[in-house]
Amino acid sequence: KKSVSLFDLMTGLCLGKVLHGRTGMGGKHVCLQKSVLGCRQSAAALWTKPSYAAWGEISLSEAEAEDLGRLRCHIGIEEMLSRVWDSPPRVIKFLRKHQRGSSANGLRRQKRDWVIPPINVPENSRGPFPHMLVRIRSDQDKDVGIRYSITGAGADQPPSGIYNIDPISGNMFVTQPLDREERASFHLRAHAVDMNGNQVENPIDLYIYVIDMNDNRPEFQNQVYNGSVAEGSKPGSSVMQVTATDSDDSTTANGMVRYRILSQSPHSPIPNMFTINSETGDIVTVAAGLDREKVSQYTIIVQATDMEGNLNFGLSNTATALISITDINDNPPELTVRTFSGEVPENKVNVVVTNLTVVDRDQPHSPNWNAVYRIVSGDPSGHFTIRTNPITNEGMLTVVKPVDFEFNRAFMLTVVVSNQAHLASGIQSSLQSTAGVTISVQDVNEPPVFPVNPKVIRFEEGVPAGTTLTVFAAQDPDHFIHQTVRYSKLSDPANWLKINRTNGQITTMALLDRESIYVKNNVYEATFLAFDNGSPQASGTGTLQINLIDVNDNAPVLIPREAQVCERARPNSRINITASDADAEPNIGPFVFELPSFPASVRRNWTISRLNGDYAQLRLRIPYLEASVYEIPIIVSDSGNPPLSNRSVIRVKVCPCDDNGDCSATGAVAAAGLGTGAIIAILICIIILLSMVLLFVVWMKRREKERQAKPLLIDPEDDVRDNILKYDEEGGGEEDQDYDLSQLQQPESLDHIINKPTGVRRVDERPVIAESQYPVRPSLPHPGDIGDFINDGLRAADNDPTAPPYDSLLVFDYEGSGSTAGSVSSLNSTSSGDQDYDYLNDWGPRFKKLADLYGGGDDD
Repeated sequence: KKSVSLFDLMTGLCLGKVLHGRTGMGGKHVCLQKSVLGCRQSAAALWTKPSYAAWGEISLSEAEAEDLGRLRCHIGIEEMLSRVWDSPPRVIKFLRKHQRGSSANGLRRQKRDWVIPPINVPENSRGPFPHMLVRIRSDQDKDVGIRYSITGAGADQPPSGIYNIDPISGNMFVTQPLDREERASFHLRAHAVDMNGNQVENPIDLYIYVIDMNDNRPEFQNQVYNGSVAEGSKPGSSVMQVTATDSDDSTTANGMVRYRILSQSPHSPIPNMFTINSETGDIVTVAAGLDREKVSQYTIIVQATDMEGNLNFGLSNTATALISITDINDNPPELTVRTFSGEVPENKVNVVVTNLTVVDRDQPHSPNWNAVYRIVSGDPSGHFTIRTNPITNEGMLTVVKPVDFEFNRAFMLTVVVSNQAHLASGIQSSLQSTAGVTISVQDVNEPPVFPVNPKVIRFEEGVPAGTTLTVFAAQDPDHFIHQTVRYSKLSDPANWLKINRTNGQITTMALLDRESIYVKNNVYEATFLAFDNGSPQASGTGTLQINLIDVNDNAPVLIPREAQVCERARPNSRINITASDADAEPNIGPFVFELPSFPASVRRNWTISRLNGDYAQLRLRIPYLEASVYEIPIIVSDSGNPPLSNRSVIRVKVCPCDDNGDCSATGAVAAAGLGTGAIIAILICIIILLSMVLLFVVWMKRREKERQAKPLLIDPEDDVRDNILKYDEEGGGEEDQDYDLSQLQQPESLDHIINKPTGVRRVDERPVIAESQYPVRPSLPHPGDIGDFINDGLRAADNDPTAPPYDSLLVFDYEGSGSTAGSVSSLNSTSSGDQDYDYLNDWGPRFKKLADLYGGGDDD
């Protein structure tokens, strides 16, 4: 037997559970119902000792039954949960097996175990914490010391620390508020061990369920929903669906969401044009009358409420639904006026005559709005068409075929307009979609027109100048205006023609030649201009084509003009000849080829045989003809009436031939007019020239070897000091060749320098100061004193301010006239006196060369 506490019974009531059982007295049924929204009547009294299949045997005291029966519907869920939370915790014992006697065969009846009911804990409890839930107890705690513990998620496993147990008393606590949306249930196991850690009871399973509370508002998936429905839709047409979700338990009223429409804007044509399915969120139309031209969009505020839509207990949220009314072609286009008018100049195309304006209330720039114009009458020849302006939807009446004022002075058109899309069903087309268009044609000055253009005539070539060919006259299409037409020549490539300015008569100014380069395919073409005296002046052009008939005015010309044959007559040694004629049939072939009677050697050495009408063969009549070049005259005649003849000359090279009948190289040269001696002389000259070239190359290589082998020092025999070396020559006539070499001489006097003003003297002139005294060289210096002598002279030169370069910048590139120096020719190499250079032999080997040059005495 186990008593059911008020905690479990109230939990069942709050969750809306239905408990069915059978009483232990008389088999009466008991039923207990309670929803979270409150009941319509008081709860029925519970019989004592009811039996439940799920909980086993349950005993309920009469006092508890009376307290439960006195509950009223006005008790709220918060108060119920408070009573459940504050009810005393129950005691849960470890399950044990009991034995009741034994049978004859030794079998014992085993009583079934207790079924541990779940522990229900409301979420979001305000405490205080820790709060005791149940007490775990073992029947053996009277005999031995017991230690209790719990394991599982929420105790010693993540999320750990939510539940704990007093190891001595077995009191189990919850330490913090629970959130069902994070975790709805826990599965723990209770353990009992002795002081040594030995298990004294089998672990029992504890199931803890978190009771849901309505602590979450419904949340819409979107804050703004966009939907659409076609205008003119019937009631019940689907528009869109809105969806909201609630994190609370969806199996209870806490998570059951209901929808409703709070407002609609605008209210036209009625305030409630739409309705919403409270459970699914589907929005549909309620009434007819949707017109996009009046209302293009509706704004609807939708509310979602949990607790099955109860506004007193449920939580709510709102979203906005924007419903666009889509267009259908329920408005035909209407022309703004019944009659349009316009003007068009004659002979003009792609000119807009007038614009047809239209009104359409459908969606702009859509097929329901785009206008299509058609001409239904008044234009059988197709002079006009109507194009739609894509921006303004106007119809542009345009001329596509020139109109002629002389034939049509005005047009009366009938046009209709419709949409690109068909009208919606049930919509009738308006009569205003038809209009008339009056078009006036403006007369303009048209250019004269040649009736036949181009005009073709036939004439024989060679007609004399002044011959009248034809009259090429033009007509003025302006019949209602009297105007005068005049003519002029526009193009005449060969300048053969002239035209009469008044009547257009064509006359020749020169002979017409069919063979001229200006004639193409026997046709000569010229263009003429005809212009009137209108305002403004108009002109037209005409083309005259003269088909020239050929006459026999060109003699044939022989082809080829050069050929070659073998000096000995052979069957294949022949020359095929033909002729060309600038004329045309029948004034060309067949041609007649013949040899003239003079000179007589032509017919004696050569003969012509005819192959066909255009070709003949020239060949030797005699067995052998000396190799040379022969000019053979041939008379060629055409087949004209009368025929024309031409005496042409063909150059024939007669040469020795090889076995194949081809001229050999030697034979070709001989045929060119060179004898055997001349050929041998040419070959000898070529050999000599090649030998000279070869000798020159050998000599150059030898000179190169000698130059490389020659020592750096020049041998006495190679001394070129007494030779005149010519390095270069330049022509005279330049100013810089007029050298004044007096600057190279030491002036005898310094008066010209002293008398110069300050700042005018050249920088390379000697300063006007006393000169230094240099040491006097002894007449016969000892070789050992030469070094001292040189050092003394160097020291004196360094301390002499009058010695070059005079401590100033020297200009060496000075050229031209104006120098104060005399001519170079005044310099000479004569010695100022006799000098004895024999002492150079005593200066050692370094001065040996100098001693050889100057120490030789008079003999050298």
